[in-house]
Amino acid sequence: MLLENKRVAIVGGGMGGLMLARLLQIQNIKVKVYERDLNAEIRVQGSPLDLHEDSGLLAMKKANLLDKFYQNVRPNTSKARIVDQNFELKFDEHIMSKSVSEEIPNSKHDSLQDISKPRPEIDRSNLRTVLLNSLLPETVVWNSQFLSMEKENEGWRLFFKNETSAYADLVIGADGANSKIRPYISTQKPIYSGITMIEGTIYNAKENASKLFEFSKDGKVLAFGNEQTIMYGTKGDGSLLFLLSSKIPEKWISENNMNFKDNTQIFEWFKDVYPDWSSEWHELFKSPELFFIPRPQYYFPQNQTWKTQENISVIGDAAHRMPPFAGKGANLAMLDALELSEFLTNNQFSDLKNALSYFEKRMLERAAKALENTLKNGEQLHATDALEKLLSIFNKTAQS
Repeated sequence: MLLENKRVAIVGGGMGGLMLARLLQIQNIKVKVYERDLNAEIRVQGSPLDLHEDSGLLAMKKANLLDKFYQNVRPNTSKARIVDQNFELKFDEHIMSKSVSEEIPNSKHDSLQDISKPRPEIDRSNLRTVLLNSLLPETVVWNSQFLSMEKENEGWRLFFKNETSAYADLVIGADGANSKIRPYISTQKPIYSGITMIEGTIYNAKENASKLFEFSKDGKVLAFGNEQTIMYGTKGDGSLLFLLSSKIPEKWISENNMNFKDNTQIFEWFKDVYPDWSSEWHELFKSPELFFIPRPQYYFPQNQTWKTQENISVIGDAAHRMPPFAGKGANLAMLDALELSEFLTNNQFSDLKNALSYFEKRMLERAAKALENTLKNGEQLHATDALEKLLSIFNKTAQS
């Protein structure tokens, strides 16, 4: 086996990194996950994830974690209510009599079709807990923010902010869109998509945003108007996460000195940039327990490539960063983990470099297809006819 008596370092404890660690440990590989978080509870988790049969769920099955996954699924989370900018309800998946998980007739070439197909959804925190609990004790080395690494013998010496270091024969970067591992294999820079999302989290939403919380019915709400979107949903911890998505210049936030810790300023920004949206949306900004994060949407070039190295690679957003408009990010990361673990352990390749080369070629090819899909979705979701287009697709699904 290529990894016999070798040590693997995975930098980053997100879904891809933890899945890779789990799959390697099943094969008795020595692996450590180096995570910058202080502990398992400190990370602020994003919106729920829907896992796809050909990627996320496939990886969970291979990891023998499918039962644990379904024990934590939230049944209503995938159901959507669609409204316009005036908060007028246009479509309600909660009252549909037929499942919308079937294929949409005659829509094979419409990239928005996946949005209308609910898949089992799970809170990110619960999925992460399932993966963490599947690992051997002390697999994850917390408080290990990666700073740099240098060649040592046949492998790498990794250095961390806490002034510790570790040796590994193979390093896999699973450290997200702003990966510190990626520069060791590629100098290609991300491209701005033209769309910026502002993420807001309302804690104790049942009290702090009662009308919006009740309206969601424990599912998600999608709103479209004036080439802008608002999407929100609730999480199992009682919080409400919302995304304001619009086309703005790349430097707009920095040039306007936006302070995302000043909730009043963000509310004024919303009223300025979303002037024709109903005041019912203002409840998003009234909570005393409100937290914002700016998320300009970038992607790596569709035709990106790099020269494969002997003992280092990247997976997930570190390899193929892209906007979230097709729901592919976490699913692709978990599929990356599945394929990489197989190629490293199935005795198909003569050495690590050949295994990594074959993996990277396949990974970048499927990422290019997913990127094409998500960029198309991004344009359609921010088009003047976005509401009409999406309603047409949902209604076709409901009637199928």
